[in-house]
Amino acid sequence: MSDLKTDYDAVVVGAGPNGLAAAITIQEQGLNVLLIEATDTIGGGSRTAELTLPGFHHDVCSAIHPMQAASPFFANRDWKRFGLEMILAPIEAAHPQDNGEVACLYNSLDKTIQHLHSDRDAFYELFEPMVNNWAKLQPDVLGPIGFPQHLFPYMNFGLKSIQSAQSIGKRFKSKYTRGLWAGMTAHSMQPLENLSTAAIGIVLTTVGMVHGWAIPKGGSQSIANAMEQYFLSLGGKIQTGTPVKNLGQLPSAKAILFDLTPKQVLEIAGESFSSLYRWQLSKFKYGMGVFKMDFAVDRPVPFINQLCNQASTVHIGGTFEEIQESESDIWKGKHPEKPFVLLAQSSMFDDTRAPEGKHTIWAYCHTPHGSTTDMSVAIENQIERFAPGFRKTILAKNTINSKQLEAYNANYIGGDINGGVLNITQLVNRPALRFSPYKTSAKGMYICSSSTPPGGGVHGQCGFHAAKQALRDLWRIKV
Repeated sequence: MSDLKTDYDAVVVGAGPNGLAAAITIQEQGLNVLLIEATDTIGGGSRTAELTLPGFHHDVCSAIHPMQAASPFFANRDWKRFGLEMILAPIEAAHPQDNGEVACLYNSLDKTIQHLHSDRDAFYELFEPMVNNWAKLQPDVLGPIGFPQHLFPYMNFGLKSIQSAQSIGKRFKSKYTRGLWAGMTAHSMQPLENLSTAAIGIVLTTVGMVHGWAIPKGGSQSIANAMEQYFLSLGGKIQTGTPVKNLGQLPSAKAILFDLTPKQVLEIAGESFSSLYRWQLSKFKYGMGVFKMDFAVDRPVPFINQLCNQASTVHIGGTFEEIQESESDIWKGKHPEKPFVLLAQSSMFDDTRAPEGKHTIWAYCHTPHGSTTDMSVAIENQIERFAPGFRKTILAKNTINSKQLEAYNANYIGGDINGGVLNITQLVNRPALRFSPYKTSAKGMYICSSSTPPGGGVHGQCGFHAAKQALRDLWRIKV
């Protein structure tokens, strides 16, 4: 990259939440940014479409957004001015058991432990330091690994987070609390006996009790649309329908930021990198895929326990042991008969999603990487298990397997919606072991996708941190 006049100060490739966050952060400094998106619609993991019947608005990937409210990038900007309204359900997450009992995560530590009976003390001991110190933990947890701003709270968090979900789960006596914990940690998309699987569960549970698990009114596309409108109001430019295959397609710029995973970055710009960095990116590992279903239904899901209908997310999988077995099987390439299912019925809390009296249901389970197996019967069986009569409510449905998901969004390699497996190794060297995880070996080129810290989730923090790195390196601007 020379100091000669360029077409743009920065070009961002990929208009998912992280690409949008990177573009906004740089454009806010009065620079000139072009955002390029391969498809005709911006949003990446934040897209909404009519996938079943007219008038039923389904979230294509992400539906519930625990990390959006926890994100400093989102917290420090006025999104309501651009039409974004976030909704909180009465319950953040519910986890039913076969006998009709349910464990719930509420937007309060005190309220959550009230319903955990024999595990009140153990749950409080684990999460009280996290909840009370979240404001101190937040910048380090949602950023690159480095020397923490608040050493002792972060050490407490780190010592617990590095453990396996299985190990932490032994603190709890009842199957209800253990099931709730399993559902939280299964978001890691790894076997629950793996080290560091506790990290995802601790963060999601803490964020639920501090901020809540928010639902965007109108669908996840509302988040992307608000970001787009803000970026355009700053003078930024967006070019859609432009798949980028090589650097020659891009206009000249001082900085190029890729909201793409290492596989795609190598294909586009690999020749510009050092042999060591190319090797590091080539070793980056992708994880489990997902099989997703969308339902248009004529009434709310008939859960045995109606508390589930007050929750933004329902974790369906039964006991800790069942979920552990299911996730372990998937890791080994098997398709379980009783998969762990994540379910959301956002139309219960947002009447813009479906015609009056009708509802949308969003559900998915994990699958082996790149799977084309139809898991629809297994998903429906699991829902029916805790909500007898569910099948009778279905008006229409849509399915998408892991391979199809990658075809829809090139960032979802093998159906991996996390941008790469979040195992203990890739928590440290994500996507490569470098002083700054966002910098490539080529001057002026950066990775800003969920393949960088802090990983997956519609929080914009990967793009925000990558943009801050570029601003420091190339313009000597500190944000």
